[in-house]
Amino acid sequence: MKAAQIRRQHLVSQVLLKQFTTAGPEGSGLQLRPIDVRNPERRTKLASTRTCGWADTFVAFDSASAEKLWDSVESRAHAAFEAVRAGTPFADPGHVEALRDLVVLHYVRSYRYRDVYTNAFETVSVKLRGQLIRQYPEQLRREALRQTRLHLDGSGPLGAFAERLIKQSEVAQEFENGKLFRTSIEGMFHKVRTEAAKWRLEVLTPESGQFLVGDNPGVSVRTDTKPFAYNMAFNDAHSIVLPISPRHLLALGRENLVGTIPRATVNDLNIVQIRAADRYVYMHPRSTRLETFARDTAKRWHTDRADR
Repeated sequence: MKAAQIRRQHLVSQVLLKQFTTAGPEGSGLQLRPIDVRNPERRTKLASTRTCGWADTFVAFDSASAEKLWDSVESRAHAAFEAVRAGTPFADPGHVEALRDLVVLHYVRSYRYRDVYTNAFETVSVKLRGQLIRQYPEQLRREALRQTRLHLDGSGPLGAFAERLIKQSEVAQEFENGKLFRTSIEGMFHKVRTEAAKWRLEVLTPESGQFLVGDNPGVSVRTDTKPFAYNMAFNDAHSIVLPISPRHLLALGRENLVGTIPRATVNDLNIVQIRAADRYVYMHPRSTRLETFARDTAKRWHTDRADR
């Protein structure tokens, strides 16, 4: 029997979001505070992890396959988080692997990757259309005559027919139904995990302040600029960072370490989460100063972009 399609697919693991929660009013369960970075002045209610950090039908074809792969990482996170809280993340090599895989998962399973994938496919399609018109005009005319009984001439009609042929191709059909995306994102996860295995893991805590987490939480960064540059290709980055609680952030680095970072760096990393977010950032409900910081930062970010 074919597995049912899963519509509500979490891009931010619930096991991670739970680290930012507190118990709500009786019967309401664990809750966190979402901030809408597109509308930073909008007041938002506390919410459960189930209702946060998800996308509708993110993987549209055979989502069960992708969910099984993601679960192989997420199922190991709870024990690894316990080790982080106990200050012993490196006592068990399995915990290190689980945490590093969690960074990779949130780097790949993201709105950012979907946008890169979609733009790349569309760029290749446009390039292929141009190549067909330049290199095979006579073949296009003959095929157009065979399929439509029309004599096409000029780059416009030939281009339209070339686009039609591309859309009829198996690859284009798999792009439309989502099969190509599922194959691509699963393959990218395995590729990045292999590359990330060459890195070590840093577990960082703030000297003061707290971390928040965005809905594109696994972010590539370079720290040689202020503010930090982000969302560059994996091999161009100084690190991939992932907040896993208000008091802990994971970063791929050159050596395994547990360290503290100053408030200014915490702010820089929170700014990265806010700017890299698709729509929301999430924080502990009692983080009132951080809420103000997030709203002000998002407001300035939108103003700066509008002025460019």
